[in-house]
Amino acid sequence: METRAGDPGAFAQFDLARVDSPAFVVDAARLRQNLSILADVRDRAGIKVLAALKAFSMWSVAPIVGEYLDGVCTSGLWEARLASEFYDGEIATYCAAYKPEDLDEILRLSDHVIFNSPLQIVRCSAIIEAARARGESFDIGLRINPLHPEGEVPRYDPCAPHSRLGFPIDQLTAEHMALVDGIHMHTLCEQDLEPLKRTWDVAFDYLEPYFGEIKWINLGGGHHITRADYQRDELVEFLQDLKDDTGAEVYLEPGEAVALDAGILVGTVLDLGENGMPVAIVDISATCHMPDVIEAPYRPAMLGELPQVATEVDEGAGGAVRLGGPSCLAGDVIGDYRFAQGPQVGQRFAFLDQAHYSMVKTTTFNGVPLPSIWLWDSETDQLECVKRFDYEDFRDRLS
Repeated sequence: METRAGDPGAFAQFDLARVDSPAFVVDAARLRQNLSILADVRDRAGIKVLAALKAFSMWSVAPIVGEYLDGVCTSGLWEARLASEFYDGEIATYCAAYKPEDLDEILRLSDHVIFNSPLQIVRCSAIIEAARARGESFDIGLRINPLHPEGEVPRYDPCAPHSRLGFPIDQLTAEHMALVDGIHMHTLCEQDLEPLKRTWDVAFDYLEPYFGEIKWINLGGGHHITRADYQRDELVEFLQDLKDDTGAEVYLEPGEAVALDAGILVGTVLDLGENGMPVAIVDISATCHMPDVIEAPYRPAMLGELPQVATEVDEGAGGAVRLGGPSCLAGDVIGDYRFAQGPQVGQRFAFLDQAHYSMVKTTTFNGVPLPSIWLWDSETDQLECVKRFDYEDFRDRLS
C-alpha cells in the first residue's frame, strides 16, 4: 500500500533536536489549514462534517477542531466519553456490536447511535425505549454495506467479500428502514471522489424507495479531502445533488483528512551494522509505534530522504539503509531508506504524516517506551510538550 501523503510542509525547517526521541510532533497551523478546507466544503455543500476520533483523538487540540467542524464520530463507549468530555458539537457513535451494559450510557452521550444490523436494534429495543422514556434524545442509524468494493487492500475495505461491517444492502427491507432515522455507509480508505460516486451509484437504487423518509445519510470516512489533488469542487456538487435527490441531511466523517500531513514521528539512530546491506536499529518501532507499516503494509515517507535517482548519480550519497526497531519481533522493520548524509549513531530523523492512526495505535510491547506528544505551531514557532509517558504507564497496563 503506497502512501498518498508525505508533504513535509513546515516540518522541512523544524529542528528535530528540539523534542524528545521518539516523539510525535503535530503542527497546529497545518491542522487548522486542513480543518478550514473541510469547513469550506461543508459550508459550500450545506452538509455537516464530523471528525473521526478513531483516526486522530489528540484531545488537547479539541478546541481547534471545535472551531471548524460540527462535532465528532466515535467507535464505542470510551471514545464517546472522550468526545463528551472534551469536544464540542454532535457525537455520532457506531460500533460493530454494542455490549448491552454499555449501550445505556452511549445513548445518553450520543446524538446518533448507529447499529451494524437491524437484528441488534430489535434486541436492544427495550434499552432504547427506556432511554427515550427518561427524556434522552438521540437518533438511531443503520450502517449498510453497499457490496461494492473499491479498496486497494481487502483488509481495509469494508465492502470486501464476507465483510462483517455494515448490513448487506441487498437484504434491506421496509421493515428494517422503519427502525431507523438515518443510514450510515463507510466504504472508502484514503480515496478521492470517483470511488465515492461509484459506490453511491450502487447504493442509490436500493435506497431510492426511501428518499424523503430518511432523515440523514452519513457517508462515513476515508475521504482524502485535504489532499492537494482531491476534487473538492466536484465533491461539493456531488453532495448538493445527493441532498436534493434524497431530501436528507448529509454527513461526512473524515479521519485522516483532519490530520493529513500535520504530524511527524521523530526518532534516533541507535546502532549500525551490516548484513548483506547496511542495517540501522532506531528507537522507533514499527510494531509498537507505526503498526500500519506491518498491517497494511506500507512504507512511510521520511523527512529529507534522498530520492533513489539521486543516489545513482551522486557518489557522495549513501545507499539504502534498512531501518528496524528495538523490539524482539523479527519483522519489526520500517523499510529501506536513503540518507543524504550517514546515517550516524545518534542522528535524528523523522517520518512524515504520522499524526493520524499511528498515535492512537501505539503499544508498549516489549516495554518499548511510547513516544512523547508535542504540539508545535509553525506560524508562531510555539512548541509545547503535551504528554510524556514513563515506566508507570507501562506498568499500570499490566497486572
